[in-house]
Amino acid sequence: MKRQFTRFAPWVALMMLGVMSTARPANPEPREQHPRIRAAIAALREAQADTRFAAHDFCQHRVEAMRINQEAIRQLKAALACDRR
Repeated sequence: MKRQFTRFAPWVALMMLGVMSTARPANPEPREQHPRIRAAIAALREAQADTRFAAHDFCQHRVEAMRINQEAIRQLKAALACDRR
């Protein structure tokens, strides 16, 4: 048993050195923070534009929907800004 260990120990050590010394990027590219919140903001902006240029006023709900939509965008931007601190 000891003979097998001494026979394979140098190879195991070389393999471990190879794994530990593999090149890694010095500055890995940062992951985008909160992609779903950013996607929600984009979707709300599209909905805002669709509502603004709609042919009718949706039974007088268009103005209120636009106001609430703008508030949602503002709140999501504030949440992102808070996370950067």
